[in-house]
Amino acid sequence: MKRGHRGAPALAEAAAILEAPVAAVWDALAGELLPDGRRSGRFTVEDAPGHTSTVEISGRTIAFQGGWWYRGEWSVEPHPQGALLVHRVFNVARTARWAVPLANRMFVGFAAETRRAFEARLAAVAGRLGCATRPVEAAP
Repeated sequence: MKRGHRGAPALAEAAAILEAPVAAVWDALAGELLPDGRRSGRFTVEDAPGHTSTVEISGRTIAFQGGWWYRGEWSVEPHPQGALLVHRVFNVARTARWAVPLANRMFVGFAAETRRAFEARLAAVAGRLGCATRPVEAAP
């Protein structure tokens, strides 16, 4: 798994190719993840009742960081058949990092749930674009 924010290894990763231009995929992804129209910088959103996350947008990556350990990154990268959409989840806890797996039941089922959530978001992005998608194996 790829290392991400602060060198943390990804806990889960899902990826797919969208047969559409990178810029179009980026716009559709941003429309799905950031419906208020903001497309740059760092800001806070209420992503569930009573829960906030910090959103950071850099290049073609949108990151949501919330709670004491969670960071989810969505990125769009060029691919020979269009664009590669990648979603990675990281444990970025600064303290009690060891407790994150315990608090999350050792992440049993976490990768599968992350994949299901990714596939739902992928379908929404592809629906906006009217393009074909193809899942790919996560990068080592």
